[in-house]
Amino acid sequence: MAMTGTILAGGENRRIPLLKGHIEINGEKIIDSSVNLMKSLFGRVVISTNTPEFYFYCGIPMIGDIINQRGPLTGIFSVLSNIKDNAIFVVACDMPFLNGQLMNYMVDKYRGKNRENLEPLTSGSEMTEWDAVIPVFEGKPQPLFGIYSKNILGIIEERLNKGLKRLKDLLTEINVLYIKEKEVRQIDPEGRSFLNINTMEDYEKVISDSKSAFSVSG
Repeated sequence: MAMTGTILAGGENRRIPLLKGHIEINGEKIIDSSVNLMKSLFGRVVISTNTPEFYFYCGIPMIGDIINQRGPLTGIFSVLSNIKDNAIFVVACDMPFLNGQLMNYMVDKYRGKNRENLEPLTSGSEMTEWDAVIPVFEGKPQPLFGIYSKNILGIIEERLNKGLKRLKDLLTEINVLYIKEKEVRQIDPEGRSFLNINTMEDYEKVISDSKSAFSVSG
């Protein structure tokens, strides 16, 4: 099961006067750190963006939105529609502390390893293929750090055509393997993988002490 690493960089930066992917943490831009990590994990890596001029220097393919609706769901739809692989691993461009071990763990689950721990949250009891793999932290799914299959292209298109853009709402309509919080914490105890920089307050916390634990941004 081939998979493309995908960095969503299509946000409008409404709550922070900075290009979030270009914020430097410990002397390295978040986007550069993410690209390097994903290159080490996946055969193919792309950036989902409508402003390619900011990311040409990264030297990897970029995919713009194919429909006129903003948001991560549109980015996911556009990438899934344009790649040969049957799934993508999605992260946001403003997540500075991605955990490669957790990503590998989720990929293994998607590919059917460690099957003794698989517990579908839908009515079917025998499932061989997942539409998505999403970790849970602080009791909430974390859909901007997840795996999405091409199986859901039709569902996403239908939702977008209706103006339904919330990524979390999509999860209620597809076959999701949720990685239990206790499993996540064994690898990433403080949930740093899910920290994202949405506001200046988030930015200041990260810059002031990038080694401290932070709460997941809402």
